[in-house]
Amino acid sequence: MAHTKTKLAEFDPVWARIARESEAAISDEPLLGGLIHSSILHHGDFESALAYRISLKLGSGEMPEQILREICDKALASDDMIGLAARADIVAVNDRDPACDRFLLPLLFFKGFQAIQAYRIAHWLWQTGRYDLARFFQMRCSEVFGVDIHPAARIGKGIMIDHAHSIVIGETAVVGDNVSMLHSVTLGGTGKEEEDRHPKIGNGVLIGAGAKVLGNIKVGNCSRIAAGSVVLQEVPPCKTVAGVPAKIVGEAGCDQPSVSMDQLLGVRGTDEDATG
Repeated sequence: MAHTKTKLAEFDPVWARIARESEAAISDEPLLGGLIHSSILHHGDFESALAYRISLKLGSGEMPEQILREICDKALASDDMIGLAARADIVAVNDRDPACDRFLLPLLFFKGFQAIQAYRIAHWLWQTGRYDLARFFQMRCSEVFGVDIHPAARIGKGIMIDHAHSIVIGETAVVGDNVSMLHSVTLGGTGKEEEDRHPKIGNGVLIGAGAKVLGNIKVGNCSRIAAGSVVLQEVPPCKTVAGVPAKIVGEAGCDQPSVSMDQLLGVRGTDEDATG
């Protein structure tokens, strides 16, 4: 067993850590033993556990868990990037969310993480031409998690969505790597246009709670959007925008706003910039 765990840690440290944390969690709270065994320790690898967890959450009378499990297993086996992106998301949540002190927590309990992984399966279905099944995943994510992400949207890795309630991401939206967003964020369109109509979010961007980014506009790398803002125009890299409509109020305040998660204006000279 020790040799097996050593090999596992060598090739997949994220999964090895989740397994260790699972055993410790059962020791601390035996009543969760059944849940943790079925969701984590029963499985031989991260992909299997992830497929089980998604299918368990999204299963319903319309589509049983077993069928969803087969779909998730096939997607994860066909595209290695789904599992790799999920691992990056777990690390991102653990690094950025002060409420997360273990890798185990997003996989078991955090609907933002679970919704993003379900989107990744739906996106794989969309790319393979199975549009209606992808839309079914989108519908169930909206019903179960309160997160509505169109399966055609393109989302990078290292994503952290805190709380995740009422997140909306439109069909032609693009979200880069290492992006953090809070609840009630909308990446939407501005009308009935049918072509490329949704925002393009760069790498390392922080989007505050309740922010709305509308239209086919670019939000530059490592920028910061203040809570409650309505962004209708392009945001340059490394800037902070705030207001309705949003305006530049200063620099982003750090190299990686999505990692620092600092949402307070007036940090590192932004007050001076805002007042001229």
